[in-house]
Amino acid sequence: ITTSNAFVPQSNVNTHTRKWGLNNKNNKQSTTIQMSTADASFTSEGAKSQIGNDSFLNTNLMSRAQNGPSTKNSSKLKIGIIGAGLAGMVAAMDLADAGHSIEMFEVRPFVGGKVSSWQDKEGNHIEMGLHVFFGCYYNLFGIMKRTGSFDENLRIKDHIHTFVNEGGHLGALDFQFPIGAPVSGLQAFARTEQLELGDKFHNAVRLGTSPIVRALFDFDGGMDMVRDLDDISF
Repeated sequence: ITTSNAFVPQSNVNTHTRKWGLNNKNNKQSTTIQMSTADASFTSEGAKSQIGNDSFLNTNLMSRAQNGPSTKNSSKLKIGIIGAGLAGMVAAMDLADAGHSIEMFEVRPFVGGKVSSWQDKEGNHIEMGLHVFFGCYYNLFGIMKRTGSFDENLRIKDHIHTFVNEGGHLGALDFQFPIGAPVSGLQAFARTEQLELGDKFHNAVRLGTSPIVRALFDFDGGMDMVRDLDDISF
């Protein structure tokens, strides 16, 4: 399949769907490629500004994401990218804008990864992941502005989740409150009819001891709690 023009210049990028992994004849084992970034090796000031806790408050990231690479490489490379999720497509777009030829490989028959969706037999659109964006997603909003999708495809909604329960009864998780997080979250879970009293208590305890609360008075400590989850797959 070929990715949309809204994300990747077509002249420089080809996208294929393919199963990755080396299986033995009994199909019981497969190899996995893991990649990590050694931030200590970064020399670019732009790259350094995108790591560490301060990057979460760096509004300049939106400008970098929106404008893309500032220069074109003198030599054109042929680069393969495994995975056509959001990170893969953005990497392909930056590399293509820098003058390289990009080929993408994706195991699924569609692109987008966790930000994609698909239709079931009844025509319902099923989301692969939680399609909710927060105001601090500077990189993402910059990319959306760069591709012309910010004004057309980003829908601002009231901060309330509606549930259709058995029998058609509607329930809600309403985060609309004069005070922001974590108070808005605490009152939303406390008032919802979707949870039993015991569930509300356990949720309040976990939210109250979450990185969100700690970051209110110890930002670095709260972010360190978040980063401790980086090596855990949910």
